Amino acid sequence: MKKNIFFVTILLLACSAAFAQNKLRLTVADAATKKAVKKAMVKVNDVAIEKMDTSGSFALVLKTGTNLVEIGAPNYIAQIIDFTAADTGIHTVYLQPETAQLDEVTIISSTRSSQSIENSPLKVEVLGKEEMSEEVGIRPGNIASILGDVSGVQIQQSSAVSGNSNVRIQGLSGRYTQILRDGMPLYDGFSGGFGILTIPPLDLRQIELIKGSASTLYGGGAIAGLVNLISKRPTMTQEADVVANYTSLKETDLNAYVAKRYKKVGYTLFAGYVNQQSKDVDGDGFSDVPKGNSVLVHPKLFFFPTDKTIISVGYSGTFDAREGGDIYLLNGGYTDANHMYTEYNRSERHTGEYAIEHFYNNDTKLTIKGLASYFRKLTSSPSITDYEAIQVSHYNEAALSKTMGKAELVAGINVSGDDYTPFNQPPTIRIHNFKNFTAGAFTQVGWHFKENTILEGGLRVDRHTTYGTFLLPRLAFFHRFNKEFATRLGFGMGYKTPNPFAQLDIEYNPLQIHPIAASVVSERSYGYNAEGNYKRSWGKGNSILINQAFFLTRVDHPLVFTQTTPTDVIAANETKPLVTAGFDTYLKLTIDKWEVYGGYTYTDARRTYLNDQAFVPLTSRNRMAFVLVREIEEKWRFGLEGSYFGSQYRYDGTKTPAYFFMALMVLRNFGKHFALVANCENVLDYRMSKIETLYTGPFSNPQFKPLWAPIDGRVVNVSLRWKL
Repeated sequence: MKKNIFFVTILLLACSAAFAQNKLRLTVADAATKKAVKKAMVKVNDVAIEKMDTSGSFALVLKTGTNLVEIGAPNYIAQIIDFTAADTGIHTVYLQPETAQLDEVTIISSTRSSQSIENSPLKVEVLGKEEMSEEVGIRPGNIASILGDVSGVQIQQSSAVSGNSNVRIQGLSGRYTQILRDGMPLYDGFSGGFGILTIPPLDLRQIELIKGSASTLYGGGAIAGLVNLISKRPTMTQEADVVANYTSLKETDLNAYVAKRYKKVGYTLFAGYVNQQSKDVDGDGFSDVPKGNSVLVHPKLFFFPTDKTIISVGYSGTFDAREGGDIYLLNGGYTDANHMYTEYNRSERHTGEYAIEHFYNNDTKLTIKGLASYFRKLTSSPSITDYEAIQVSHYNEAALSKTMGKAELVAGINVSGDDYTPFNQPPTIRIHNFKNFTAGAFTQVGWHFKENTILEGGLRVDRHTTYGTFLLPRLAFFHRFNKEFATRLGFGMGYKTPNPFAQLDIEYNPLQIHPIAASVVSERSYGYNAEGNYKRSWGKGNSILINQAFFLTRVDHPLVFTQTTPTDVIAANETKPLVTAGFDTYLKLTIDKWEVYGGYTYTDARRTYLNDQAFVPLTSRNRMAFVLVREIEEKWRFGLEGSYFGSQYRYDGTKTPAYFFMALMVLRNFGKHFALVANCENVLDYRMSKIETLYTGPFSNPQFKPLWAPIDGRVVNVSLRWKL
């Protein structure tokens, strides 16, 4: 009897040992915070593991041979890993966040570190999944509107005829703002035209904004700040999203996005079309909205050769044509002595991109990425006869990030350049070729002295073939006193090399612009920021966030473009600096499904090189904004938005009146797949043309004034969205 018990015991132990050899414990954690992901989901060979055990891990029973294990969680990028029966013990999988929401842990990429947005020493504002989804129904054709809602950011329309706009931050001209796509510059110089007007929100996962000097991170140009447009990535769930939109200004939009990830490959595909009919809102005989057509396609392929490597290649093609001017001619009338002014712009942009991301042991990441872009634009008007030019641009970067105990190191190198060449060489053309080439190296180290204290330092060295070497240090400090209170301090240097085709507040005839003189030097900047945060949550979903930020930016040797004669525009440095200073006050309040956003920005921007009219033109010293949102049972969503723009100085020194802007939005969800949006922008129909005419001179040859307020008036749009 004892022998039988002995043999049975040995047999049970042997079976248990054999079973244990095929058992693996899997834990799932956030790649940035290293904290457990509570809502993780695991499948083994398409069979779901119901839940975690008491230890917080999944117990996997592996079969002989290869086992396909899929790990995912809401708002995270899923992973697929092959395990064999020989894999035992405890294995930890780190998931990368897939979406960004301000009220959750949001990981930002623009700081080049894996800090969450709340603990980043560098202040970054994120327009995430919710904001992108809402903007898809409100303004599906471009992102100009949503960027203009951010405090301290102004969308400046630079042409009444073409409708082109640029992004101004903290009172500085749009040429001091750097626009990136997935961390790479794409809209600069001659190719910067129509940049933000041809980027639909449906193609974006989130938008990250840094207000203040960021040149240490991404090179010259980010003196005022940067806007980083982050593309979507495929998930294991099939995605399909189609939006149709029509506005009272006779604009029709149709956008579609599909994406899917399989085991080793994935794809995203965006296609969009915009048709705009010309519109003379104020009845002065000239279009306030140009007629045009725009097509954008953006396919992208992803490869996952291992669970630690992501490779992507993509192409983006934008084709844009627009015509503005005499509404009689735009509607098919004939040219005569009085009707002869139109401006026609046709552009195309082709961009190829690639990126390789490889993770080593979850604490080291290597990134290699780059792009090549071809931009071609044709302009024709009474003063420019079929002027056509191209700009070829390139960017390549290799960067390594590594976490070493309480320190996080980022280091890398990059090269960038562009080459502008006119197709035709009319006798009046002054710039026959213009080139840029820059090689740079950068490093950044963040030290976690305590759990709530971070000091971050960075240094960049850039070498420009024409303007020499630039040394750009940066220092940032973050401290959290407790759960409610935190503070940030920062300093950074920047530069901007002269570019005759930089985006200006006033559009000049390119044939008028003189080449940059040899005596002209680069602009250099010094930026400072300080802020305090208070955040508190209570009850079920109630929270309050208050942010008080102060900023100061000084630009030495500011480059000023001056029209010395009707046919000559010359750039020259000033001897005294351009200085902009002020503060932002921001409030976010959520109570019982009511969301309230409020902000006030004070900006004192001065051209100290002028004795009179020193204030920077077209800059509101005082600006206030609010947003009120209410959601009812996930079926209805109501939004009310208002903005106050204080008085601005015109270029002749006179002051504009202050004005108020309002918008209303109603969204209705029909189940999980359909949504209908009705939206009204500029409810009060405030227009610059109600205060003054938009042009001077004869009707046959008008000179359009710089714009300081909307000119398109009240706009109503209705959009229908279908989402899988």
